[in-house]
Amino acid sequence: MTDDTATTSSGAPRLTIGKVLAELSQEFPDVSASKLRFLEAEGLVTPERTASGYRTFSPDDVRRLRYILGAQRDRFWPLKVIREALDALDRGLQEPEGAVGAPEPPEPVADPEVPDAPALLARDDVTLTGPEVRRATGIDRDTMHALENFGLLRPDAAGHFTGDDLAVAAAAHTLASHGLEARHLRSFRTAADREVGLVEQVLATRRVDGSREERAAEIASACIALHVALVRSGLAR
Repeated sequence: MTDDTATTSSGAPRLTIGKVLAELSQEFPDVSASKLRFLEAEGLVTPERTASGYRTFSPDDVRRLRYILGAQRDRFWPLKVIREALDALDRGLQEPEGAVGAPEPPEPVADPEVPDAPALLARDDVTLTGPEVRRATGIDRDTMHALENFGLLRPDAAGHFTGDDLAVAAAAHTLASHGLEARHLRSFRTAADREVGLVEQVLATRRVDGSREERAAEIASACIALHVALVRSGLAR
């Protein structure tokens, strides 16, 4: 075992304190072994120890040290502020442009899978018969009838279905492969109708700019985004 490198039990190379000092000294000439030991004692960096007692640092540890030393030298941050910033970075916040301030939460990003207002307003002219829906999606006749009975599919007066109905049937077919029958899915129709009712309530009670159709689609898109975010959050827990 040299004083320059070490190896973890997983075989990943790590750096001992001498090698870390060599990496940092060009940018931070005043850095010393006692300084690194002090930062460790303060809990700002947690190097591992070899069986021989050597401190070993990962590349992430070195980046963390570089951040700490830079914050002290360039921003004159006290250890309390640095500790808070490191905690924020550990929780996924990002350094601002130019790295001149505290880490910031990320900007909300629209889910690309959630249809925006124009997409919700877009309609195709396709109309499909029941057999055509079954052939396109693979659902059987009994499932098709069950989806109609529970209100998930709503044919028009001529018995035809839309492209949206096709998407409903395709999703139902996938869920059926996981043991979910049409009767299990009626809560989705109830929830969708409630969201549509909420949109209509907003439009009826508040003055809005733009066409009613456009505003309805905008509100509905936000409702869908909220639903997706809540489901994703639930799965993550």
